[in-house]
Amino acid sequence: MPFFQEIEHAVLSDVGIRRSHNQDAYSIQKADNRQAWQTIGHIFLVCDGMGGHAVGEKASAKAAQEIPLIYSKHASEGPANALRKAFQETNAGLFSIGTSNPEFKGMGTTATGLVLRDEGAWIAHVGDSRAYRIRAGVVEQLTYDHSYAWELARRMGIPPEDLGDIKKNVIVRSLGPDTFVQVDVEGPHPLLDGDTFVLCSDGLSNLVEPAEIGALVGLLPLQEAAKQLVELANLRGGPDNITVLIVRVGTTQDSYMAPRISITGLAKKAGKAWLKRVPWPLMVLSLGLLFATLFVVFLARDWKAGSALFGAFTFLSLAAGAIGLVQMAKAPPPEPEEPAVTNGPLNIYKRYPSVVDRNLVLKWRHATEQVKEEIAKRQIPVDLATYSQHDQNTQKALDENDLFVAFREQARALFTLGNAFNRSRHRDESFQPKW
Repeated sequence: MPFFQEIEHAVLSDVGIRRSHNQDAYSIQKADNRQAWQTIGHIFLVCDGMGGHAVGEKASAKAAQEIPLIYSKHASEGPANALRKAFQETNAGLFSIGTSNPEFKGMGTTATGLVLRDEGAWIAHVGDSRAYRIRAGVVEQLTYDHSYAWELARRMGIPPEDLGDIKKNVIVRSLGPDTFVQVDVEGPHPLLDGDTFVLCSDGLSNLVEPAEIGALVGLLPLQEAAKQLVELANLRGGPDNITVLIVRVGTTQDSYMAPRISITGLAKKAGKAWLKRVPWPLMVLSLGLLFATLFVVFLARDWKAGSALFGAFTFLSLAAGAIGLVQMAKAPPPEPEEPAVTNGPLNIYKRYPSVVDRNLVLKWRHATEQVKEEIAKRQIPVDLATYSQHDQNTQKALDENDLFVAFREQARALFTLGNAFNRSRHRDESFQPKW
């Protein structure tokens, strides 16, 4: 089955706890046939607007609508050129609106796009929204944060996490404020069965660690993982809008921490590798020698039917092999394979191991107990029966040392309480569990 039919996704956008309006936007445009997959591909996009709620909403909505349309229009020029034009033309349109109308002055938006095609994954990016790839239990950040913190850290030669109290939400590049914008376009990243991509606004990435994103996305169905991530960000304060878009290559409804192994796929790869090393005429001649041996054995034992059969096989195999060798001798030498076309280096800016161990489960269990105490103190209605069932399942899995199941059940227990708690909160709330 071609990849364009083997890609599932889930998306969720939430206003958060503190904001009154959602300035995030997203877009999903999936190819509906093989030709569209090859020429355009699947397009996924997350945008985070800036410049006051009305202005930010307009900027992100306009970018989410126009980038896929402009990219599709230019897709015949190749994904790198098409993506760059889509972002730059959208930037020009936003800049024109912002300079012609005082009400829209300062309007802008981040934009992080993912295009999946036959040759792999393409990333286009401006701003501090992020694109992650989760593969075999490792979360890889495929985008560079265009933020003051990351630029300062780059110049100082230190990780951004070591900057301390530097504000992370000051961005130095976005669509809209300037006449021209530099767009990061990288690809194609090769696709493997089981690869999972996460596009998100900083309302998620500022509050949920990449390792936690990897654990939840790796062990839960995608739609449930999206809900869990949003709820977790809100539980930790929810000061900003939160958007998460998850895309997974594969056909199974659940994703896993380790890549799935396809026996059929491995057999095909092994067959191709063998044919490159051993030309088919030599393989047919070898088969002919085997048939000749069996012909002699059957003939010596006077097994007439068998000897006649293997005699025919021997003749056909040796004749086919000889004809193949003559054709190989006459054929021109093969042209060297061209290397895969890429748009510069395929950068992975950060790698985060996503390890589900006993400490992580116990850490989340402690946090769940904190939320439970707060719910009891405020007398918030909650489905305690569902929570208790997940809590018991967690303990059982811990006793059996099944840490994947333990973490999954603990996440569901926390979600049950967190969902009830977050629904009861007001925008001036400041409660955060101590993780």
